[in-house]
Amino acid sequence: MNRIQKRPLSDLGYNFIDPSFLKKGENEYHLRNEQLGSAIQYRKLKAYEIEALVRNDNTSDDWNNIFVADAFDPQLVKHCHFFGMIRIGNLEACYLEFNNLRLPVGLYNSTICSCDFGDNVVVHNVNFLSHYIIGNEVILFNVNEMATTDYAKFGNGIVKEGETEQVRIWMELCNENGGRSILPFDGMLPGDAYLWTRNREDLALMDKFKSFTEKQFDAQRGYYGMVGDRTVIKNCKIIKDVTIGTDAYLKGANKLKNLTINSSAEAASQIGEGCELVNGIVGYGCKIFYGVKAVRFVMASHSQLKYGARLINSYLGNNATISCCEVLNSLIFPSHEQHHNNSFLIAALIMGQSNMAAGATIGSNHNSRGADGEIITGRGFWPGLSVTLKHNSKFASFNIISKGNYMSELNIPFPFSLIVTDEHENQLNIMPGYWFMHNMYALARNSWKYIDRDKRTDKTQYIEYDYLAPDSVEEMIASLELMEAAVGKAWYKNAGAELPADYKVKGKELLIHSPDEVAQLSIYAEGMENSKRKVKLLKVHKAYGLFKEMIVLYGLRNIFKFIEENKANAFDSITPVISNAKRSAWYNVGGQLMEEQALHQMKERIKNGGIGSWADVHAEYRELSAQYPLHKLQHAVASMLHVTEVSPAAFKASHFKQLLEKSLDTMQWVTEGILQSRKKDYTNPFRKMTYDNEQEMDAVVGKLADNGFIKQTASELKAYQKTVADLIANWKL
Repeated sequence: MNRIQKRPLSDLGYNFIDPSFLKKGENEYHLRNEQLGSAIQYRKLKAYEIEALVRNDNTSDDWNNIFVADAFDPQLVKHCHFFGMIRIGNLEACYLEFNNLRLPVGLYNSTICSCDFGDNVVVHNVNFLSHYIIGNEVILFNVNEMATTDYAKFGNGIVKEGETEQVRIWMELCNENGGRSILPFDGMLPGDAYLWTRNREDLALMDKFKSFTEKQFDAQRGYYGMVGDRTVIKNCKIIKDVTIGTDAYLKGANKLKNLTINSSAEAASQIGEGCELVNGIVGYGCKIFYGVKAVRFVMASHSQLKYGARLINSYLGNNATISCCEVLNSLIFPSHEQHHNNSFLIAALIMGQSNMAAGATIGSNHNSRGADGEIITGRGFWPGLSVTLKHNSKFASFNIISKGNYMSELNIPFPFSLIVTDEHENQLNIMPGYWFMHNMYALARNSWKYIDRDKRTDKTQYIEYDYLAPDSVEEMIASLELMEAAVGKAWYKNAGAELPADYKVKGKELLIHSPDEVAQLSIYAEGMENSKRKVKLLKVHKAYGLFKEMIVLYGLRNIFKFIEENKANAFDSITPVISNAKRSAWYNVGGQLMEEQALHQMKERIKNGGIGSWADVHAEYRELSAQYPLHKLQHAVASMLHVTEVSPAAFKASHFKQLLEKSLDTMQWVTEGILQSRKKDYTNPFRKMTYDNEQEMDAVVGKLADNGFIKQTASELKAYQKTVADLIANWKL
């Protein structure tokens, strides 16, 4: 039976806060007055103003509870019913226009209960508006219900006074069984979500995160919903317990409940037709359109949901877009793209710069009797058309997966790899270094593209977009050893000899001195698929050398940056950089890369009280972001020395010159690889066959010679060659 309460009409608009929750000296308006501030001075109505309001078919339970600004015009308020205390700012004889919608300033045909209004608002046909503070030049047009309750939390995972723990909102990220649940809160960064979902065994750390969230928000009842200046809300049905920033645009939404919608003049957020959003946080500059459904979610700044997308129990990182598809129980780092109606993502940690193709079902197959599977992917994850993966699986950075059903769990440690299921041979094929060999254009352009598309106004976390960075390079170095081991095993097996304890040494020797011999071997890996079928490694003889060349290039690029920033003019000026080189494990914390030691120290400081709030955590992100260039430089140099097998103490000017000269060849083939991988689209007859002639093709896809990114890379090659030549000449190497 529906519980419908009947109360005196004289109570409507009053007693917003139950008296039992008010402290001595407080009334139901104390928080409302704090929120409103003193920007506008309100006064009581004059007798002629009341007369004019009555004549215009307005009613109030008590005209003494209506307060207005000095420039209030009663002729601009018609057919409205007021209950409780109402405060109205200046109303001038003018109209507001937004996107060709022109409406006169004033309040018309609305029922308004205990609200405050700024100057020159437009309120037309709002059936029920209750307990809101409306900013200046706001437009509210055709809204069925817009109300705030005294226990409104605005999407934050807190409980109000008198509430039980059962009403608290949790987001069940990365795992459907709730074992990695976290509390959503306004201002949550991707790194916050990562730290909270991991380290679950550390109960003291988990308790700190919960207490940080509770401390950040007031548990008092009675906060009003806010609508910031210049926000436009039109043709919406239900808006309940929602606070909205400035310059937002909400049109045609079906239901918005328990939300914070951040918006500003510099980063305006928009919500469009048919959307239903419940229990969530919308970041600055977000766009949500066309039938989106989102429940228990956080959208970081400048992310987008479109075309019927469903986002449930998930965190969507900055500058990410999800269209048409379904995403559940996932933590997604910045720069994720997922555009197709039949793709599906569930119970996954996706570490950013990722792209989901049509038909990809990531995490649809469980392998236990409980919904407790997880998938973890490094940066640059790219499952192809109709890829099906099984829990649990884990992938290194920049893995691309070819179309197919992968029926067993995968653990792929090789970065920059192509993964292919070979049904004919009943084996799994992995090509390490695929991106370097066959698609340098996409790899290099994506790094540039993500930087260009990073629209964040708050860059508390430095997001690494370069494909050569500490996380991916550490994976490359680990892969070198895996390749040496696999080649050593393959050679001894091919020779019919017993496998010695030092078989890796033979593999390394062959990869360095006899790559052609390695190319003739059938090389297999172990422990990468939970099945009995073989896992074959392809083109290992090429990948091994390419990985080393790219790691050296990674080191030199960072040294060049140091030289430029410090105006270094001799080899001796970089010797401190060489001597301080160091490698360690690195972690991707919401797109920000952190050294293992720095991450450990941050967690310890959180537990011992040195970091006492989410604001302090974010300050630590900023500090580590400031230190990152130096730490990356140290790692880059150490990685370069590692693969060239030269100690810091032994590294001389002659070594530097040798690496500089060799890197010219690397930069040459990188630049050529970018050109050639794009050129295929212009020379392949199957790509050309839909055009009658070359001129038509150029008109449709643009001329290859006009490609701005290819021009840029050619310029960068020339600049690199000049830098090397100048260093060798000026430093007398």
